[in-house]
Amino acid sequence: MTKAIVIIPTYNELENVPRMVDAVMNLPKDIHILFVDDNSPDGTAEVIREQIALHQGKIYLEERTGKLGLGTAYIHGFKWALANGYDFIFEMDCDFSHDPNDLPRLLEPCENNQADLTIGSRYCKGGKVKNWPFGRILMSYFASVYVRMILFIGISDTTAGFMCYSRKVLESTDLNNIQFKGYAFQIEMKYMAKRKGFRIKELPITFIDRQYGESKMSGGIFKEAFFGVWKMRKIKF
Repeated sequence: MTKAIVIIPTYNELENVPRMVDAVMNLPKDIHILFVDDNSPDGTAEVIREQIALHQGKIYLEERTGKLGLGTAYIHGFKWALANGYDFIFEMDCDFSHDPNDLPRLLEPCENNQADLTIGSRYCKGGKVKNWPFGRILMSYFASVYVRMILFIGISDTTAGFMCYSRKVLESTDLNNIQFKGYAFQIEMKYMAKRKGFRIKELPITFIDRQYGESKMSGGIFKEAFFGVWKMRKIKF
């Protein structure tokens, strides 16, 4: 049986955790969840532990000491998932900006050996963004254009955070050598997969701005991504 798990970093996601667990547990595919919580002060970890008791063997929690960065949360989760024998490893936000009902669509090409990495894309044909201010949509879209111009990456949504990795993609690189922590992390992981010759497939999604909890976007994260792409050109994967 295919073993699939979605890694979800959390910080103050008290309202979203039970809804997310219900949504994933009710999917037609058997997909587990690993929450990586950065010591949320609102009690998110305790709510996750309640969900673990309700869905034993399908929900897991790794707790960290504080806000250590999105990229390090995913790397922590990747290592845990590889060590626990998962074949397909997703990354996804907890705030329902990524629709959990899209998880089986992202899994299918990897499961059927048609792709090694699938991306839930806002900017490929058919992709959409809802409830974002127009200025933020423009900033996000042209950020991807900027990345494509510098890295020649050939991916429409370079900063997407909704993806499914085949195990071999994550096994192929030294996860300790990933250099970026914010949205530049998302670019670096895609660039790594592209440089290593893995098959990448973008699937259109509708991205919806969060309803509950707080955004993790900051000026520092944007700055890291803006300047980080120049550094990526020099990385040897």
